[in-house]
Amino acid sequence: MSRKQKNDILQGTLTLLILRTLKSRGAQHGYALTNHIQRTSGDLLRVEEGSLYPALHRLEQDGLIQAEWGVTEKGRQARLYSLTAAGKKQLSAETQSWERLTAGVALVLRDA
Repeated sequence: MSRKQKNDILQGTLTLLILRTLKSRGAQHGYALTNHIQRTSGDLLRVEEGSLYPALHRLEQDGLIQAEWGVTEKGRQARLYSLTAAGKKQLSAETQSWERLTAGVALVLRDA
């Protein structure tokens, strides 16, 4: 799979991946989010800064996450993002939607 194909797939699921990571890992800064997604996916998914920060900004504007300045595990100042109640609700909806979509794709693949 080419890098462009990976990014196309990721683009459609980035919100889900960010919200899920924040739910499971708690407040995270941008680099920690991308690192977790990359490691957890076995290096199959890479989130570029050009995709991550606009997505975080949009999620914050939509009230799904909140950001505040804090200190990273390495003692650096960074914006730490955390899930809001609305974000938890959206994560549930996005997860259900993803599960329906992947079930439908699996059915088509089995029939092909």
